[in-house]
Amino acid sequence: MAWRVEAHKGLRLPQIQWALDAAIPVARSFVSHAHSDHVAAHKEIICSKPTTRLLRERIRGKRIMHSLNYGEPEQLTEDATITLYPAGHILGSAQSLISHPEYGTLLYTGDFKLNAGTAAEPCVFPQADVLIMETTFGLPRYIWPERDEVFSKLITFCKETLASGANPVILAYNLGKAQEVLMGLAQCGIPIMIHEQGYRFCRIYEELGIKLPQYHVFNPATVAGHIIICPPHVRRSSFLKHIPAHRIAVATGWALDSQAIYRYGCHAAFALSDHADYAELLACVKQVNPKRVLTVHGFARQFAETLRGLGIEAWEAGKDNQLDLPLDLSLTKKS
Repeated sequence: MAWRVEAHKGLRLPQIQWALDAAIPVARSFVSHAHSDHVAAHKEIICSKPTTRLLRERIRGKRIMHSLNYGEPEQLTEDATITLYPAGHILGSAQSLISHPEYGTLLYTGDFKLNAGTAAEPCVFPQADVLIMETTFGLPRYIWPERDEVFSKLITFCKETLASGANPVILAYNLGKAQEVLMGLAQCGIPIMIHEQGYRFCRIYEELGIKLPQYHVFNPATVAGHIIICPPHVRRSSFLKHIPAHRIAVATGWALDSQAIYRYGCHAAFALSDHADYAELLACVKQVNPKRVLTVHGFARQFAETLRGLGIEAWEAGKDNQLDLPLDLSLTKKS
């Protein structure tokens, strides 16, 4: 008998009654990391120890929390065990390897990045029979430039902006991306301010042992001469009114799209992502060496087609996959 996977606002493994990154509150769910789109008020949660701490900033109330170390198997059910492995996405991000004597091994990557930045644990892939992988950037055109090259261009943007009498504003999500940008700008010699929400997460990073360069919480009274790191949503708020003269840059993998500056309403876009690029997605499959692959998020259908073209059994999770879907793999989508 093989693993069954149900896809409905997250993933569910009905044979063991556990969910994977459920988007709505459920009885029991593995939470791969603390980004808000992967978090809900579940009654029982399994996650890494850093994610446990970060979740306290995201969800309130009492619940059963299983806080695990990487690489240490824990009993999940009477028959199944779970082992967490670093995913390289943000601090505390984890993949889950679930082992069952009847169904075999299943690896769920969550969001991952093989070539991790400086603000996340290095990614580690175990081998598994079934691989469920995120494929946000699953097209060949998404290949990240070298990190040092990206930050060199970003620093040039910041210096040129300051020389023009304006403040450089860098759009980066408060958790994970803001800390990565901060560390990448460490040697530029320009003081940095961070949006209040990002500042709180920086303090937690330091609490968890991550050494960050000097930074300050955003203060409009002393903003002149600073780089400001803030989340993308500030474009739709009054936040930018506190910075009379500014030029905006965004740090995102979508910077490789030709319309990125218009999509984000900014002056420049830099290809810095905390997700795997196309080459890293292929490398993941090679290292895990699964018997079958299920893809989720982004270009899931296209990447599954790519893998089938390479002779690998692969399907987009939760979608109709025609009659050539193996009979021992149940992919159901609830209505």
